Amino acid sequence: MKISHSYIKWNKQLRWVGGFAFLGILLFILFCMNVCIGTVSISIKNIGAVLLRQQNNEMFYNIVWKIRFPRAIAAMVLGGGLALSGYLLQTFFHNPIAGPFVLGISSGAKLVVAVVMIVLVKQAVEINSWTLIVAAFIGAMLAMGLVLLMSGRIRNMSRLVISGIMIGYICSAITEFLVAFAEEDDIVNLHSWSMGSFSGITWDNVKIITIVIGITSILVFFMAKPMYAYQLGEGYAKNMGVNIVLFRMLLVLFSSVLSACVTAFAGPISFVGIAVPQLVKVVLHSSKPILMIPASILGGAVFCLACDLLARTLLAPTELSISAVTAVFGAPVVIAVMLKRKG
Repeated sequence: MKISHSYIKWNKQLRWVGGFAFLGILLFILFCMNVCIGTVSISIKNIGAVLLRQQNNEMFYNIVWKIRFPRAIAAMVLGGGLALSGYLLQTFFHNPIAGPFVLGISSGAKLVVAVVMIVLVKQAVEINSWTLIVAAFIGAMLAMGLVLLMSGRIRNMSRLVISGIMIGYICSAITEFLVAFAEEDDIVNLHSWSMGSFSGITWDNVKIITIVIGITSILVFFMAKPMYAYQLGEGYAKNMGVNIVLFRMLLVLFSSVLSACVTAFAGPISFVGIAVPQLVKVVLHSSKPILMIPASILGGAVFCLACDLLARTLLAPTELSISAVTAVFGAPVVIAVMLKRKG
């Protein structure tokens, strides 16, 4: 019995709708859990009462509104931005294990931010969010520039990824030297930041994060059609009228902006950019950019909310590094991808 084309199309669309619904429900549940669960547990009913000031409990209000809400929103937005950055790099290099952490982009951003933080603190200059973003962007672009320079000489993608990992190690080593020889007063917040964490996020930070990642994500979404053509091959994309040089420059620029914003506010976070695009591809059974772009954002938000919840609660009151938790769940995905490709 032949299966009609319309039935196959309907079945795909049903799977896409189900995939997005699944991610949306998970996102809502995890957001509520992140706000409710912690050293002080607060029920959803009490959260509503606290926010509406129906309960005169200043401690609960501060915990919910000033700490947990901005942290949960930041984890969502930054996680989505990091996953999208990874998807852009995987599209650029045609490699499923390319990502901002693996290619050394996050480490480059981390290095320049560390230098700026130490210098400005030493000079008694106030550090604002935009300064950190610009510093992280410069570091990300420098690291990405080195990878691109090597791509001209190294055609083998596996070797290029390994070169990116080496760049990341070099940047991380220099950062550790800076931290080791800096004065204690200069690095009071640098060490915890360099390990990766969503703690300490304020509403002012959330506004800037949302603006930067929101605008960049919208611009990326408008590139969905040329991205699909590029996935089918550079020759095909050229025939479809895509300016390959400009297109590749935009991929690098947008992925660097997203990665820089994440690094500036949460430090380097590993494996999210690699693992999440692969996971959502399995959920949707599709690699179309028009689906993968919003799905990567949703998947990154879900992944980082889940990992942040574990980081806060697993060994409470001690908080784990977010990178340690994301690596535990992200690294097996990368191993599975490599085993599946057998290359």
